[in-house]
Amino acid sequence: MNKLDLLKNGIIKENPVLVLLLGTCPTLAVTTTAINGLGMGVSTMAVLICSNIVISILKNIIPDKVRIPCYIVVIAGFVTLVSFLLQAYAPEVNESLGLFIPLIVVNCIILGRAEMFANKNKVIDAAFDGLGMGLGFTLALFIMGSVREILGSGAWMGIVLTANLIEPMSIFMLAPGAFFTFGCLVAFINYITKGRAIKKKEMGCEGCPTAAACAKIEEGGCE
Repeated sequence: MNKLDLLKNGIIKENPVLVLLLGTCPTLAVTTTAINGLGMGVSTMAVLICSNIVISILKNIIPDKVRIPCYIVVIAGFVTLVSFLLQAYAPEVNESLGLFIPLIVVNCIILGRAEMFANKNKVIDAAFDGLGMGLGFTLALFIMGSVREILGSGAWMGIVLTANLIEPMSIFMLAPGAFFTFGCLVAFINYITKGRAIKKKEMGCEGCPTAAACAKIEEGGCE
């Protein structure tokens, strides 16, 4: 797979939010405004790219039995760095995102790409995979935040658009509006790709860290 395909996969074909349905907790929680969605997306993308690169470099050094804890330590280090940068240069965004910045450590998108891609591929490919997945995540959150902000408050990126023309629908700033917007975007992606965005292999157990344990339980050999 060439570098361009790696980028395109993360944006549409394998979009982590709208196709693989990963990272839905921060997606639903922080997308009350476009700037929040953009801030969360860029922060996650930075951690994803850096962790993919480091894990790909260390893939032959990290012992197989402790690879997941090692991945988490690497990811946590970059999350701490991103958190410090936000506090220093974007304090308002950091305050708006709150606890969801530290929770990037346990974001299943980052750990999933580390396990399924970074530790099996070269450094450059891992970097492009992180960039593609990060762009897809950022784009999904930015679009979702934009829709909710425009319909819910009549503004976008702090600019008043429709608040003086029509009554804002405040439900879009609440949880029901988040679920409704998320469902519409997922349905739209499935419509424009005619349902071909989701591959069968992505719905299976390939690459899952607990796949071996599940197999033992099914065979009745797990003590």
